Amino acid sequence: MTLAHSSSAQMTINELREFASFAPCEQRYIKRSLDIGLARCDAFRLWGRSESENVAIRRQYVAYQDLKALRAAIPHEGTAGEVENLLAKLVRLAAFDLEQERLASFAAFRFLYERLLGARVRPWLPAAFCAAAALPSIRPERRKLLLQSLSEAAATAPGWSPREPIFYPEYVEHVEAA
Repeated sequence: MTLAHSSSAQMTINELREFASFAPCEQRYIKRSLDIGLARCDAFRLWGRSESENVAIRRQYVAYQDLKALRAAIPHEGTAGEVENLLAKLVRLAAFDLEQERLASFAAFRFLYERLLGARVRPWLPAAFCAAAALPSIRPERRKLLLQSLSEAAATAPGWSPREPIFYPEYVEHVEAA
């Protein structure tokens, strides 16, 4: 096994562990969001268990329409215009996801958004998360929990890895043991 292969395998294991640490409702929301945001399948057929879930999925499809433009808006230079263009759209999308009350922490939010938008968005995620979590549309007690979930290390990181995520969780149908 080469050193690069070993390093890649360890990173994949770390991503798997991180995903496993999320609550089941967070895992489900992340998988559904990736199916919608990355156009991996028909989310209505896979995730729609009720009419209210179908409505939620429809709303998420509409909210995620800007993902392609958002990926293109990630700043290269960090000019004021680039930052404004990115953060306005990113905060709007983050607010949508946080309002669903399925993501309970910055870690789950970051995990999802790194996969939806790529590694280049990492430096912008703490700001977008804080802005969205602090909006009045988020219930006050929820606001407090979300903002407290952002560690000092994540908020003040001196740099971010350019490595793209490896593990993209997918829906797995439960099969009863014989």
